[in-house]
Amino acid sequence: MKKKYCALLLFVSTIAFAQNTGVLKGRIVDAQNQLPLEGATVVVVGTAIGVVTNQQGYFTLENIPTKTYSIEASYLGYETQTLFNVIVKSVGNIPLYFELGELSENLEEVVLVQSPFKTNSETPLSTQTFSAVEIETYPGGNNDITKVVQSMPGISPSIGGFRNDIIIRGGAPNETVYYLDGIEIPNINHFSTQGSAGGPVGMVNVSFIREVTLASSSFGAEYDNPLSGVLAFEQREGDATQFGGNFRVGASETGLTLEGPLFRKNKEEPAKTSFLFSVRRSYLQFLFELIGLPIRPDYWDYQWKIKHEIDAYNSLTFIGIGAIDDFSVKAPDTFNAEQQASLEQVPIIDQRSTTVGLSWKRNYKNGKGFMNTVISTNRLENVFARYEDNTTKTGTIFQNDSFEWESKLRFQATQFTEHWKWSAGFNVQNSSYQNNTRFLYYDIAYRSDLNFAKYGLFLKASRSFLDDRLDFSWGIRSDADSFSTGSNLGNTLSPRAAVSYALTKDQQWKVNASAGRYFKIPTYTMLGFQDQRGVFVNQDAAYTRSDHLVAGLEYNLTPASRFTVEAFRKNYANYPVSLIDGVSLANKGGGFEVLGNEAIVSEGEGLSSGIELLFQQKLAANFYGVFAYTYFSSEFTGIDGELRPSVWDSRHLLSFSGGYKLRRNWEISARWRFAGKNPYVPVDLEASTNAYPELILDYDRLGEVQLNSFNLADLRIDKKWNFKSLSFNFYFEVQNFLAQPNPTPPEYGLNRTAEGDLINPISLVELSLNDSNSTPLPSFGLVLYF
Repeated sequence: MKKKYCALLLFVSTIAFAQNTGVLKGRIVDAQNQLPLEGATVVVVGTAIGVVTNQQGYFTLENIPTKTYSIEASYLGYETQTLFNVIVKSVGNIPLYFELGELSENLEEVVLVQSPFKTNSETPLSTQTFSAVEIETYPGGNNDITKVVQSMPGISPSIGGFRNDIIIRGGAPNETVYYLDGIEIPNINHFSTQGSAGGPVGMVNVSFIREVTLASSSFGAEYDNPLSGVLAFEQREGDATQFGGNFRVGASETGLTLEGPLFRKNKEEPAKTSFLFSVRRSYLQFLFELIGLPIRPDYWDYQWKIKHEIDAYNSLTFIGIGAIDDFSVKAPDTFNAEQQASLEQVPIIDQRSTTVGLSWKRNYKNGKGFMNTVISTNRLENVFARYEDNTTKTGTIFQNDSFEWESKLRFQATQFTEHWKWSAGFNVQNSSYQNNTRFLYYDIAYRSDLNFAKYGLFLKASRSFLDDRLDFSWGIRSDADSFSTGSNLGNTLSPRAAVSYALTKDQQWKVNASAGRYFKIPTYTMLGFQDQRGVFVNQDAAYTRSDHLVAGLEYNLTPASRFTVEAFRKNYANYPVSLIDGVSLANKGGGFEVLGNEAIVSEGEGLSSGIELLFQQKLAANFYGVFAYTYFSSEFTGIDGELRPSVWDSRHLLSFSGGYKLRRNWEISARWRFAGKNPYVPVDLEASTNAYPELILDYDRLGEVQLNSFNLADLRIDKKWNFKSLSFNFYFEVQNFLAQPNPTPPEYGLNRTAEGDLINPISLVELSLNDSNSTPLPSFGLVLYF
């Protein structure tokens, strides 16, 4: 008994006693050839703590007091790089990774600091980057990366503000592509809109992320299908020296993440193989049942990454991400008009999505380039239905039972010559699409089974002139497929070019400009649609085209802050237009629906233009933040060829997100988003009464009515505790702490008595006012690192 008591005391003391120092580990490599830099210097800014890297480029910083720092890496003949907002904990510190760029011969005697804002010669503007720490402490985000992205400059909130649609500079929600470590992932949200990618909850686990970069123009030629944006998630590697992980509890889910070395032979050196693995589960369905709501959103997701270094020049990365989503309903015990309408109108969703990829990166032994080969596969199984009785799933009104499966091969080779950087590559994929659709109101019923190839080629190059003050890049790509007949390799040629000039030698002032043409293949839902004769009526649909022209001025106030102003213009052509509604599909895809499952013509045009101002500061003087204002217009033509404001045409977008580091590991952060009055499409009451519970929108009236302005502010407070064997982060936040009404279109339901009985003749009545949900919503969460 005495031994057990002593062992218990030892365990408690190991966990409970405060630990005031932590350890940071990491690696420094050459940005060009990815080879380790031996003898590079790493310092904790503002302290006397510093070390040099070993032969493999690894370093260990020990006995660092637990608080937030900037970590600086330098090496003779290379740019100095600083990682901002690095939180040192007693346990659970993420391994750091530096990529230092080599200076040109003319600048070797000059100390240049590498910009933390991730612009380059190919994408010198319209780029934003968030670190994992900035995402984790983001108010109102609930550790959801896609919610954080929505506060980036030029991003419009979805109608109602609760979905994760990425709507960039007046474009549609399906105009962005997503990459995880260079592997394309079609779906990044739970309960995602098929044919688009938005949804209410993000799938990507923040514990995996090193940083997130959004490019809203000047896209690299290696990316196919972007019209408005490329959202790239860069994942970190698992800890190659020890096992660890974290347990998260948020406002809607819990999650467990594990990491560590695999097949480690020598404990004195990092393992050649490391892993990251996580699984998350929602508990919203239990909360909604507890408070009596009729909807039951239930989801799981999982994610992994395994990195193996074959030798100094070759590495393999195996990643995966997937989700299991189930959205159902249950009738409440007592009648409520709003809940009854939700019960009848919401879709029943059963969705499965998976992406798996393996990449091989080979660095040339002469240090003059590398090649990257990626094979991946992604699947989406989506059952989306509405019934006369959703609780028993009887009386089908609408059903889309579909299956998408893509298998892809991507290859890219990069070569550094004396002055130029060249890259060329190709992508080939096999696409399978099956669909069984019924829509009673429009008398639509068909089955599709497609299998076709898609392929593309690209070439790009970049160079610096005038002692690295002038950067120039150009690229070209072309795409086609073996099914659609509306486009080919010849008419999808997409050239692009970018230029950046430093007005001063210290590169404090820069002028940037880019122009490019981009294409996107029609969605599978469009290509697979058939009419009553069984004919693929959209097979001749053309690839949608978007021509970008952007110019801007950049002023780097300090190495940690910048101010930019940009003017942009996007011209669209070949945009799909609905033959049923006579409206551009740019006005759809931002709700719970199936986008593109209808007859279309590729005759639409569009124009989005505006100006954007941005101030961004990485952590300095205990403050970090981003403030942006965008003024824009967004117009698309319908079947009549006339330009009309789109449903995203709010004209004004303002956003702020930032935080302040207090003493004793306290932190306060806030975000604010404002959007002007959005046009919306009103409900056609007569048609909806006949089609109920399907609500039919009257697109002929698009532009006649507007929502009130969107104005949402969130506040969050974090506190961290550090112990010997674990560290602990607790946060409390209040969403909509200013208690502003959330503008939503009018909601309708069947006219009933107070007891819930139908009133004849059947008719629809408005259930709520336009401005609803103005109550502040408090929540809390915790993260336990071990």
